Amino acid sequence: MNHTSEVKYKKLAITLAIGVFLWFIPAPQGLDQQAWQLFAIFVATIIGLIIKPMPMGSVAIIGLSAVVLTQTLEIGEALSGFQNKTIWLIVIAFFISRGFIKTGLGARIAYLFVRLFGKRTLGLSYSLIASDLMLSPAMPSNTARAGGIIVPIIRSLSEAYGSRVEDGTERKVGAFLLKASFQGDMVTSAMFLTAMAANPLAAQIAGSITGAEITWTGWMLAALVPGLLSLLIIPFVIYKLYPPEVKETPEAPKMAVEKLKEMGAIKRDEWFMIAVFIVLLVLWIVGGSFGIDATVAAFIGLVILLVTQVLSWSDIKKEEGAWDTLVWFSVLVMMAEYLNSLGMIPWFSELMQGAVQGFGWTYTLVILAVVYFYSHYFFASNTAHVSAMYAAFLSVIVAAGAPPVLSALLLGFFSNLFGCTTHYGSGPAPAFFGAGYVTQQKWWSLGFLISVIHIVVWLGIGGLWWKVLGLW
Repeated sequence: MNHTSEVKYKKLAITLAIGVFLWFIPAPQGLDQQAWQLFAIFVATIIGLIIKPMPMGSVAIIGLSAVVLTQTLEIGEALSGFQNKTIWLIVIAFFISRGFIKTGLGARIAYLFVRLFGKRTLGLSYSLIASDLMLSPAMPSNTARAGGIIVPIIRSLSEAYGSRVEDGTERKVGAFLLKASFQGDMVTSAMFLTAMAANPLAAQIAGSITGAEITWTGWMLAALVPGLLSLLIIPFVIYKLYPPEVKETPEAPKMAVEKLKEMGAIKRDEWFMIAVFIVLLVLWIVGGSFGIDATVAAFIGLVILLVTQVLSWSDIKKEEGAWDTLVWFSVLVMMAEYLNSLGMIPWFSELMQGAVQGFGWTYTLVILAVVYFYSHYFFASNTAHVSAMYAAFLSVIVAAGAPPVLSALLLGFFSNLFGCTTHYGSGPAPAFFGAGYVTQQKWWSLGFLISVIHIVVWLGIGGLWWKVLGLW
C-alpha cells in the first residue's frame, strides 16, 4: 500500500513557499506585524484548500500548528474555534443526516414525490428537487443528499427508461434529470443555514465582521421567495434548452410504488426520524424565543436519535464528513476571527473604502456580488471560496454603506448558487457529472446561462422581497 498517495509533495512545497514568502514581507503601513504573520499562514492555508496537496483536515492541522509554533497565537487561542457553537450545529446536523440515509427515510420521501408527480419527465425533475428541498434543512452535506439519495434514484429511473451512457441513450431521460437535479441542489443548498456546510461559516464571519447576527429563521425567510422562484424556473429552462427525448414517464410512478412496496410500512426508526425532523424545524424556527438556540436544538435531536437507537455511537464515529468539517471549520473560523480582532480586516476595509468612494452602496453591492459569483470558476470548493473571499468582499461592501445583514445574506446565497457554473466547483458536482450523462461543454454552457438567471432572480425579485422584509 502506498502511504504517500494522500500527500502531493510538489503542491505542498508551493503552499508552504507562498506562506514563507508572505511571512518575510514587512507588514504594510498601519498594520500590526502579528496580524500580517497570521495573514501569511491564513493565505497559505487557503491555497492549500484550493490546490489540495493533502485532504482539507490535514491542511487545516498544519495551519493550526504553524500558528502556534511561530508564536503568532497561544495554543488556547489557536484551539478557540473548536468551542464555536455554529461549528457544532453543522457537525451535529451531519450526524442527524446520517439517520435519513440509514433508516431509508430519505429515499422513501423521494419515491413518494416521484409517485405523486412523476408521470412526465418535467414533473419527475420537480419531484426529485422537491425531495431535495424537503431534506435540505437537516442535511448540511449537499454531497450526501446528492450522492446518497438523489443520484442513485435518478440512475435507477434512467435505467428503467433504457437511458444509459454506454449505448448513447443518455439523452432519453438521464441527462435532463441529472442536470436539473444538480441545479436544484445548488438552490436548495442556498435556502437554509443548515443546508450546506459553508453556510454557517459565512454567517460566523459576518457576525465577527459586522456584529450582525444571522439566525436560522432570518436566513430561511430571506431565501424563501427567490429560492422557490429559481426552483420553478430552472428545471423548465433546462427542459426547453436540453430537452429529454422521453417526455412522458408513466412507468416512473409505478417504479416508485414498487420501491415503496419493497420498503414496506414506515418502520419504527423512520417514525423517530420524522419526529426528530419536525422537532428540529420547530425549535430552529421558534426555539430562540424560549432560550433554545439552534445548536442546543441540534443536540436535543441527536440525543433523541441516540437514546431511541436510531443512530448508534458507531454510526457517529463513522461519519467522516462531520469530523472532517469540525477540524477545518474550527481552524478557519479561528483564523478569520483573529484576523478581525488583530486589525487585518478593518485595515483592509479602510483601504478599500477609498477605492469604492463615490459609488453608491447599491452599485458597490451589485458589482462586487457579481464579481464574487464569477470568481468561483477558480475554485474547486464552496468552502475554499467562502474562506478565501467572503470576509474581504463583505467588509468592502459594508464599508461602502450597504446594510450589513443584507450584504452578508446575499454573499451567503451566492456562496451556494455559484456552484451552478462548473463540474468541479461544489461537492455534489462530481457526483452528478461523474455519472457521465452530460458532456462538459453542455454542463458549462447551461451552467453559465443558469448563473445569469440566478443573478437576475436573486438581485431583482430577491431585492424586492428583502425590501418587504425591511433588510434595506
